[in-house]
Amino acid sequence: MPMTEQATGAHHPQPRARTGGQPSVTATHVTGAQSLIRSLEEVGADTVFGIPGGAILPAYDPMMDSTRVRHVLVRHEQGAGHAAAGYAQATGKVGVCMATSGPGATNLVTPIADAHMDSVPLVAITGQVASKAIGTDAFQEADICGITMPITKHNFLVTKAEDIPRTIAEAFHIASTGRPGPVLVDIAKDALQAQTTFSWPPTQDLPGYRPVTKPHAKQIREAAKLITQSKRPVLYVGGGVLKAGATAELKVLAELTGAPVTTTLMALGAFPDSHPLHVGMPGMHGAVTAVTALQKADLIVALGARFDDRVTGKLDSFAPYAKIVHADIDPAEIGKNRTADVPIVGDAREVLADLVQAVQAEHTEGNTGDYAAWWKDLNRWRDTYPLGYDLPEDGSLSPQQVIQRIGRLAPEGTIFAAGVGQHQMWASHFIDYEQPATWLNSGGAGTMGYAVPAAMGAKAGMPDRTVWAIDGDGCFQMTNQELTTCALNNIPIKVAVINNGALGMVRQWQTLFYNQRYSNTVLHAGPGSDGVPNKGTRVPDFVKLSEAMGCHAIRCEDPADLDKVIEEANSINDRPVVVDFIVHEDAMVWPMVAAGTSNDEVQAARGVRPDFGDNEDD
Repeated sequence: MPMTEQATGAHHPQPRARTGGQPSVTATHVTGAQSLIRSLEEVGADTVFGIPGGAILPAYDPMMDSTRVRHVLVRHEQGAGHAAAGYAQATGKVGVCMATSGPGATNLVTPIADAHMDSVPLVAITGQVASKAIGTDAFQEADICGITMPITKHNFLVTKAEDIPRTIAEAFHIASTGRPGPVLVDIAKDALQAQTTFSWPPTQDLPGYRPVTKPHAKQIREAAKLITQSKRPVLYVGGGVLKAGATAELKVLAELTGAPVTTTLMALGAFPDSHPLHVGMPGMHGAVTAVTALQKADLIVALGARFDDRVTGKLDSFAPYAKIVHADIDPAEIGKNRTADVPIVGDAREVLADLVQAVQAEHTEGNTGDYAAWWKDLNRWRDTYPLGYDLPEDGSLSPQQVIQRIGRLAPEGTIFAAGVGQHQMWASHFIDYEQPATWLNSGGAGTMGYAVPAAMGAKAGMPDRTVWAIDGDGCFQMTNQELTTCALNNIPIKVAVINNGALGMVRQWQTLFYNQRYSNTVLHAGPGSDGVPNKGTRVPDFVKLSEAMGCHAIRCEDPADLDKVIEEANSINDRPVVVDFIVHEDAMVWPMVAAGTSNDEVQAARGVRPDFGDNEDD
């Protein structure tokens, strides 16, 4: 099957499969399984997250002898996949997970889909039943290549031992180049058991896979002209800038032009939150200034972003006055949701570097943008509608305050991984992200249960950094078994459970759109004899549960104890720490653009519609 590049966002400078310029490894007689482990060593994989089972078992025997590949035995394959993704996002290297055939492989589907949506370089290696049994509904057989075809960048079925080194080299190359993404390698059990010869480097054969990284000079010049001619430009920065390692170039372009910068949920940390040019995160729960800046802009320069529905709101009303410069490594993303006036296919780092030169050339010719009136508006909105929250009147813990204090008290360089829901949005709002690769979350798929295993993977890859998982009580109950993995493998992450006793974001929607009918969103109690939820007991008790898994566990209910508890968590680094923060259940995420409505309908708080004095822009 010929390879075609599927991409959005530019590629992270990944370590390539080492297939050129390296001294060859002398051919030796090995099994296919030994060849697999040797191949992983040669491509630079140092950590594999997985669980053994029948079809993959041959690979686990030689892995025991490897001094270069560390295997982390997880408790669920979904944990393996998210851990590999967290490892990849924190380190910039390819994450690796491994599972057996059938249910082992299908348990990887969710993290593979998650990595695909967020362009995370991942190689998933699965065992498969013996080649002669494929298609017979053999025990623990599943067509994992067919199942994952729509959610992988590419996948391989290997039935011959001699193909293993080349396939692994190609998988790592595909995962880490162009638009990064997940690649699945499914290996038949008899291929792992067969005798073969191993030599390195293999010869790669990827016809049709030629990602374009260098942007077209004419398009760059056109974009630079639009930037200097516009009155209300916005740099709309997506996760591709992080993948490309292009944050330094972004800062140079922003400061050169003086244009406002908005960073998406996937791009937090690509541009310092504290920078005066940063106007916040756009989107359904974005900052009022960022949402409005895009709506009122006359030029949007989209860099490694994909005009996702959470950013655009109702698409046909999005940024009605704006011309679009859209730069992306994936040509399929350009024009997919919004027609681009200037399409630029290329790696974000090269695009930004060339844009800097082109804008400098415009400045040399006397063409500079005048954005003074634009910044007057932006600053007024920023001052009038800042992010904020109210403390609960009953004296209980505010979830926003909890997350804000965790961010303020965290050591420099702390990596934060979030689950999905209200706590994810509060973590994006109330923690300041000044450095790249310090914010990990499930953006495109919105996968509950992502935080704990992703934090585990990040800590395994960056053991000298503090790693906090900001999780909800709903998300936490999906994958908390990986705390056992952390405790047994010396991976001392810290977990903040934002415990409001409910599926918080769903409950918020029920409050706003379903007349406060809280159908099946209460977590900590079952229905009493009268059918009314009994809130007197908490099941499970997260402190007891965490202690049973080898963690230090603390419960915090009093705002007066907040800083003391967080500092205690930060001081313990010999085992995982879990803090059960009992927070007010009615806290909501604001600002908000209701699903399916225009970004013009943004609400700064419940019932509060900002007044922008629209006639000034029409």
